[in-house]
Amino acid sequence: MTTGIKKLEHIGIAVKNLAEANGVFAKLLGTEHYKIETVEAEGVKTSFFKVGDLKIELLEATREDSPIARWIEKRGEGLHHLAFEVKNIEASIDRCREQGFQLIRDKATPGADNKRITFLHPKSSNGVLVELCQEITAKT
Repeated sequence: MTTGIKKLEHIGIAVKNLAEANGVFAKLLGTEHYKIETVEAEGVKTSFFKVGDLKIELLEATREDSPIARWIEKRGEGLHHLAFEVKNIEASIDRCREQGFQLIRDKATPGADNKRITFLHPKSSNGVLVELCQEITAKT
């Protein structure tokens, strides 16, 4: 059975201060971020670094009631999620639901970096927040 997962697309890291974290990761990775983007619906400002075929996404809360702000309040800064690129996000959502994974949202929503996204609750994936994402194209 195929899972529909194409690859590990990015690793999300929750940070308190995006400008400071950009400096740290630029030194660590030896390259500057290539994009900063705000996703108002999620209350988050993101910054992306490219490392080979993988991306690192830094996430800073833009409001106190955002999921990232709540995450940092509970767990502090650090690894937030693993994002897997899928062939078809709707089919992946259906497959995950059928296999007993708990979805945070039942439908894909617009995310950063030209993606449609949804998340699997960490309670159903061994404590790891998993993002499923699909590139937005004319077909999606």
